[in-house]
Amino acid sequence: MNRRDSTAVPPGSEAFPGGVPRGLYYYAVGIALFHLWANTAGTIPTLWQNALHLALFGSFAFLYRPEGLSSGLRRGLAFAGAAAVFGAGVYLIFAEDPMHMRGVRLIWSDQLVALLAVAMTLWLCRRGSGWIMPVLVVLCAAYALVLGRYIDGVLHFRGLGLERLLYRYYFTGEGLFGFVATISSSFVFLFLLFSAFLLRSGAGEFVPRLAAALTGRLRGGPGYVAILSSALTGTVSGSAVANTVATGSITIPMMQRAGFRPAFAAGVESAASTGGQLMPPIMGAGAFLIAQFSGLPYVTVIAAAFLPAVLYFATLVFFVALEARHLPLPEGGNSGPPRRRLWRESLPFLIPLVAIVGMLVAGFTPTYAAVGGIAATVAASWIPGGTRMGVGAVADALALGVRLMAPTAILLLSTGLVVGSLNMTGAAVGFSQMILSWSGGMLGAALVLTAVASLILGMGLPVTAAYVMLAIVGVPALQELGVALLAAHLVIFWLSQDSNVTPPVCLTAFAAAGIARCPPFAAAIQAWKLAKGLYLIPILFVYGDLIDGDWPERVRSFVFGLGGLFAFAAAIAGAILHPLRWPARLLLAMVGAAVFWPEPRLQVIALVTLALLVFWSHTRRSDTRPAQPG
Repeated sequence: MNRRDSTAVPPGSEAFPGGVPRGLYYYAVGIALFHLWANTAGTIPTLWQNALHLALFGSFAFLYRPEGLSSGLRRGLAFAGAAAVFGAGVYLIFAEDPMHMRGVRLIWSDQLVALLAVAMTLWLCRRGSGWIMPVLVVLCAAYALVLGRYIDGVLHFRGLGLERLLYRYYFTGEGLFGFVATISSSFVFLFLLFSAFLLRSGAGEFVPRLAAALTGRLRGGPGYVAILSSALTGTVSGSAVANTVATGSITIPMMQRAGFRPAFAAGVESAASTGGQLMPPIMGAGAFLIAQFSGLPYVTVIAAAFLPAVLYFATLVFFVALEARHLPLPEGGNSGPPRRRLWRESLPFLIPLVAIVGMLVAGFTPTYAAVGGIAATVAASWIPGGTRMGVGAVADALALGVRLMAPTAILLLSTGLVVGSLNMTGAAVGFSQMILSWSGGMLGAALVLTAVASLILGMGLPVTAAYVMLAIVGVPALQELGVALLAAHLVIFWLSQDSNVTPPVCLTAFAAAGIARCPPFAAAIQAWKLAKGLYLIPILFVYGDLIDGDWPERVRSFVFGLGGLFAFAAAIAGAILHPLRWPARLLLAMVGAAVFWPEPRLQVIALVTLALLVFWSHTRRSDTRPAQPG
């Protein structure tokens, strides 16, 4: 065995490429174990835990290179950067008490290390997520130091000194190591680690088989496979792009072989993968973010989020059914495994999800529930038919979780600097007042402004960061206009997803286009059309009873919403059971709008009109030739 082989990651490991050093693999395992200990048995102060979160993930991010470190200079720079960011995180533990003993005065080394910690975090953020967040942090810091003095109105701020700003960024819970870092080092990491354990136990291969078994006999079945598998996988994956690549590599070719157009197949997968973050019980860790920000119980959040998520995926089902109405039925019947075998294979993946929800309902904290879910995943993998997870597989899942978390951890730490700046300067309140002022006190206008802001932020930030920043600014404004707390948070969370499928920056659609081998913007347009539920369903949060009504009112709002979404889908697709001309499509759009209007009699009239249109389409079906939907 040569030297390169002796230092590579362990044979059979799926966490890292083979060229990554063995030591870094075990370092990742140690990072995961530290976070598990700190969130369960550890008694370490939260500020210290967050500082070590930066030290560990920052140093890992400097050292991890899938392509390797070919030159000695690059290797030396990587180790120097890793040592610097590790030292900048650990320094807080030793400097905090002396700093307080001096009367909260920073000496030159305190200021230097605080500045280094911020700079290194922004450098890593730029490398992993682009320039948007670092530029926002620099602008916020400039505003807090100088620029606020020259702005009139609600955003005027007299300014902080550099020493005071660095103190609040580094030594308090207002900046780098504030509540956003706490969310990152606990809920987000532990549930992403749970996702890594599920993937390592074989869930990624099983879910498409499950979806195929349930929908294999239906016309256009591969489209429903994509929707169902993305809903099940996406709720735990936390990443629409990763979900698109993982499930889309299977479902997109299936859809193309069934006769779906390449761009449409890519659009279905990207829209469905985006919806995975909306589906309880985990919502890609979004359920815990919303519970943390709103202060509401987790069970309340997922109970309110379930029916809207079903509506979103029902919209995708409508589009697929309308597109597939002229496709042939699949040959050979059900393409999945026998149902008895399917049930046996599903247990290793159902048991961990049931364990998490059960622990949360029983009153355990999300961190303990995530750890319980991880333990249940390992235990359930030993059920006959599962992929048994021994010590090597557990270590592999730990390392995989750290690798997947590293860019998110750095991004959330950077987000904490922006959120801290907005809070310490009062700009968050100022922006909320600006939304109220620009909207003229009209709720509809405020929703449009929030949607535009979410789209702009989402072009450069992942969903989690966009939601955190918008929640600080947008939720108070929506509440001021009469929107209930949970409804306001869900509106922000849903609108934060729109950049995944909206041109010009829509990474899920571009990733799906690469698999479908179609023009990226053709896939983006299809994804944008198919994901219209992201914009329409939040209307029911605000003007309907879907979130805050009692359960009979929620179910009624759900049923009416289902009809309205079908009307919109048919209007956009340009067909029901036969192709429609523009007057009929316009009438369908008006029917959909009437169903969403909060007037019961108008809603009933609209649904009756929709039923008549469907019956009329059925009577004309035999007299029309097949045509592609518009």
